[in-house]
Amino acid sequence: MHRRAREAYAQVGGAAAPMYGVAAALAMAVPLLVGALTGHDAQGSMIALGAYLVALRAPEGPYGARARDLAVGVLVVSVGAAVGGLLAGHTWPSVIVVPPLIALGVAVPRIGPTAGLAVLLSAVRPPSADVIGIGLLELTGGLLTAGLLLAPWPARRLRPLRAALSDAADAVAEALDAVAQDVAAPDSSPLDAVDLTNPDLLAVTRIPDWEAKRRAASEALTAARTTYGLYRSGRSDPTRPERLIDGLGRVLHETVTLQAVLEAAKNYPPDRDWELETRTAISALAARLRLLAGAIATAGDAPLGGEESAAVRRMGRAAEHIRRAGLAGDEDLIAVSLIGQVRRSIDRIAGEVASTRRIVAGGLRLRPRAPKMPETLDPMPIWARMRRAVRTRSPGFRQVARVFVTALVAMSLAAALGLSHGHWMTITAMLSLRATYGETVERVVQRVGGTAAGSVIAAVILTLAPGPPTVAVIVFGFALAGFAMRAVNYAYWALFGTPLAMMLLDFSTPADWRTAGERIVLTFAGTLLTYLAVRLLWPTGHLERLPVQLERLLSAHARLVRTTADVLAGERVRLPHDTIVAAERSAEAVAETRARLGHERLPDLDLIGELRTAVDAAHRTRDHLIAVARLSREEAVDTGPIPEILDRLADQLEEAAENLEEPEDIDPDAATPADELREELADLDSHLSTLTRRRRAEIKSGVGRDDFTPVQHALFQVSGTRHTIRSLRRDTATVIESSLSAATPRP
Repeated sequence: MHRRAREAYAQVGGAAAPMYGVAAALAMAVPLLVGALTGHDAQGSMIALGAYLVALRAPEGPYGARARDLAVGVLVVSVGAAVGGLLAGHTWPSVIVVPPLIALGVAVPRIGPTAGLAVLLSAVRPPSADVIGIGLLELTGGLLTAGLLLAPWPARRLRPLRAALSDAADAVAEALDAVAQDVAAPDSSPLDAVDLTNPDLLAVTRIPDWEAKRRAASEALTAARTTYGLYRSGRSDPTRPERLIDGLGRVLHETVTLQAVLEAAKNYPPDRDWELETRTAISALAARLRLLAGAIATAGDAPLGGEESAAVRRMGRAAEHIRRAGLAGDEDLIAVSLIGQVRRSIDRIAGEVASTRRIVAGGLRLRPRAPKMPETLDPMPIWARMRRAVRTRSPGFRQVARVFVTALVAMSLAAALGLSHGHWMTITAMLSLRATYGETVERVVQRVGGTAAGSVIAAVILTLAPGPPTVAVIVFGFALAGFAMRAVNYAYWALFGTPLAMMLLDFSTPADWRTAGERIVLTFAGTLLTYLAVRLLWPTGHLERLPVQLERLLSAHARLVRTTADVLAGERVRLPHDTIVAAERSAEAVAETRARLGHERLPDLDLIGELRTAVDAAHRTRDHLIAVARLSREEAVDTGPIPEILDRLADQLEEAAENLEEPEDIDPDAATPADELREELADLDSHLSTLTRRRRAEIKSGVGRDDFTPVQHALFQVSGTRHTIRSLRRDTATVIESSLSAATPRP
């Protein structure tokens, strides 16, 4: 427990947000100060409370999305304040009304805890006849917060989009660097055997993990597409940001192809000069992408760099020298073909980078549009999702039910025992209960320590009984620190947010040490309820859904393999982006479940290891398929047995997916797919040998050195694909075996 507490307090979850803290602090402190100076302390505290509740939402993303989120928050706070005003002085009706609202916030993330907190904090106030007036006052506070948070909109409207695009360009550049560092890399096993803890030494002694960098680039591009979608440009033709995202996506896919061909070329090592030129050219392209990332982030203030690359030209000359040596019979033709594929991939990447440079040079422009309410607020889809969640007893539904029961018990205890500050027990329970045991314990540890320290601080301040203007200034300081540091560690929020909430609720009623002690005890009581809930109230349900997620993983990758076979057979021009994304999302769903299972009280390490293996192999499988499809981008002449091999791999994935429909009947010791396809792979080797002989015969017959013949084209394609196909077979087998093993019922 000591180690868990140390990790909970030491972790850094995000960056500080000083401007967010300043806006929230002003929205709370100004009404308090004005109310104190004009003799309307109660009205000022209500406005500040509305500002506090809306500021809790912490909206992110483009300003249009923030405006939509804040609009929902203001509406929820104003209605919740009115409902809470009606419930003030009626303890048991509050017990009936508030827990369902808290559960609704868990079920509908757009509502969040705002509704439950708004009703709860208004219900604990003294009864008032002016319920509508209370709602209007908190509405005013919410509008003040929204206005301050959205004030930079005109000047910084495109800043979130620029940040997302810049991050995507940087991530793709890092993927390119990982490929460059792996070109003719020395054996790293001696260094891998050394346990290094210094991050600076790790950075210079370890080759970047290609798979991790590739996934990070893919996630950055997905985030950029999501951010762009929130701007709702409304144009049918592609905008500049959209074209830039597509261009970076093509660079990443071509990088995947380049890495696959370079991996195959390791079996036919070229001379050292060619390796050096290749690494230099790839690094130069990565550097040009970083220049573009800087130009995007600074709105054109940073240099764009040149459009041509001397390093790419030198690499082209080295590849041409090897090609001519191959035509003269001095080099292995397969090695020559692979090097030719590397050169073509680098040329294509250079062309895409030049294209993105022209887009960035022209400026990223979007026509402003009024924010629209998102479709997720439509009640019909929400009700449909809720019915499905109840029917399937999904992990989300179980979490909603767990939070509802915990809030109901907390409020019932407070009402039955007549606790004047019982709402602190409810607030602790509703904000600390997370989806898994590990996350809940971490949040509880952070909240208990921060709340205890914050309550003592608040007691000291309130016991001194400073005047309302002084309290307003103190509120500004705590709000600034709490909201600015909230993203860094939740413990900071508990430390600064606790006295902030206490002073807002007791602005006109001085508190003492006894009140602070009650709140600390009630916080511990809420913590105990939270711990009992996560231990005793039904499993999270992630393990039960695992076979379904693994079945989707196998099915999505089977469709991707089958589509790649269609590309090679000439039935499709390219891999559809939606098919790639669907396979990627299926793997990410399994990865998320793996992370959730890792937060269980007694995690199954063997199962987590199998899931990690399956997800990593699935990522590599998609990379192989992207490379195979792009290596055959021109009109195929003679692909040999490659389409049949892909169809057979798709059959194996589909058969495994069907087996997962009845996980209790899975036999993990059945014959593994890795032992199959030997005959087809032998045919592929024979086909490559035949193409090599035919190409040599062409050269001897006097075919011109610069003539691009069908045989040469086929040799280029098959030589670059052969190694990738073998790797694809191994990784497909790993996905199947690990998925079946993970889905096997365990004691």
